[in-house]
Amino acid sequence: MTQTKRLYILDTNVLMHDPSALFRFEEHDIFLPMVVLEELDRAKKGVSEVARNVRQVSRFLNELMHPQSDDPRTANDLSDGVALIQPEGLNLNIGTGRLYFQTKAVTNGSKVVGDQSLADNEILLAALSISHDHPELDIVLVSKDINLRIKATIHGIPAEDYHNDRALDDLSLLYTGLSERDEAFWASHAPEDSWTQAGSTFYRIARTEDEPWYPNQCLRLDGEHGIEALVREVADEHVVFELAQDHRRPNSSVWGIQARNPEQNFALNLLMDPDIDFVTLLGTAGTGKTLLTLAAGLAQTLDEKRYREIIVTRATVSVGEDIGYLPGTEEEKMTPWMGALTDNLEVLTESDATPVDDSPAFTSSWGRSATQDLLASKIKIRSLNFMRGRTFLNRYLIIDEAQNITPKQMKTLITRAGPGTKIICLGNVEQIDTPYLTETTSGLTYAIDRFKHWAHAAHITLRRGERSRLADYASKTL
Repeated sequence: MTQTKRLYILDTNVLMHDPSALFRFEEHDIFLPMVVLEELDRAKKGVSEVARNVRQVSRFLNELMHPQSDDPRTANDLSDGVALIQPEGLNLNIGTGRLYFQTKAVTNGSKVVGDQSLADNEILLAALSISHDHPELDIVLVSKDINLRIKATIHGIPAEDYHNDRALDDLSLLYTGLSERDEAFWASHAPEDSWTQAGSTFYRIARTEDEPWYPNQCLRLDGEHGIEALVREVADEHVVFELAQDHRRPNSSVWGIQARNPEQNFALNLLMDPDIDFVTLLGTAGTGKTLLTLAAGLAQTLDEKRYREIIVTRATVSVGEDIGYLPGTEEEKMTPWMGALTDNLEVLTESDATPVDDSPAFTSSWGRSATQDLLASKIKIRSLNFMRGRTFLNRYLIIDEAQNITPKQMKTLITRAGPGTKIICLGNVEQIDTPYLTETTSGLTYAIDRFKHWAHAAHITLRRGERSRLADYASKTL
């Protein structure tokens, strides 16, 4: 083996999480213990994302062991490993590392390891064996299992988490979608031009090199001359922003809902904008993500006829113990997971929040019942499991609890959008229930970071809880 390179020993869960992990270690070498291949073989059946990832890993390994090029090293001689040749379509910036397999029994029989029949302990024993036989190598065990990393460190084997799937190195670097300035902003950004178009006021300011601006970014200026605006154009030398509509006034409410703070007002502006196809709302419990999204969806579906219907989906990840089999149709099975949807629909169908008609009929129980039936015909609940291959035309698609979705699932969902469809992702990265997903590897974080430069996408982080003083206090202190 090459002595000048680092040797990464991969745990099974790394490949289950990211099949392309084989090609993401630059010029360094990779070692796969035999037990990893056995675990992959046991997990290959099924239609889950993990099973699909495992089958993809097997295809990668087969291509590496049987290259179509005239490589003198064939699958019959693996003593010197196989070259990590990048498959077509990945487009990764990889180095010249090699892949090695375990071809002999473990020579280290450490009794401290414990039950040596466990898969994690077999991986650890393989790492100890390589360290014993090749002390000159720089060995690192890569695993998403924190307990295996702890045991490896105890035995003197450096261990790391898999970092290449992170959208960001730290959550504090995540784009918030809001830039807050004081009155000194006008002193350094005197408007070059201003005009009114279609009832909206626009300003053009000079852009400085050290000032990052993003399309549809929210701008809030405090003070006597404070404003709330949205960035509409980002050029090399100037930035154009538009004054935001004030949805905190009763006459500009959305489906009877008024914004209660600046972030909610920005959110309604983004949700009601027909030129924005993709919106992400991030916030803790009680900040109004679902209520604002539903109100904007109903206004644009029933009043403006912009969308044919509202589709709501979410990842079905249990917080506690699984309650077991759910009978019924797809929509009936998904209903227990949509408590947030039904709770907010109750608010939207109350007599004082129903702008459909001011007649007495809508203040009665019969009127509310008729309204609920109307909404039920326009709001469809769909399972995340059956989204692959579909195309949504002129739909208002809401992805709730998006923090529990992987980047690959997020790509699958967003690419379902057809002409005229708007997608809204809601979530709180502080409440991730999916195993092996973290704040920096969540599909929601991934989407926020990747879409911030696109002119038809927008993001805003809601910070102030408006559900109740109890919920707001609990969110801050517990």
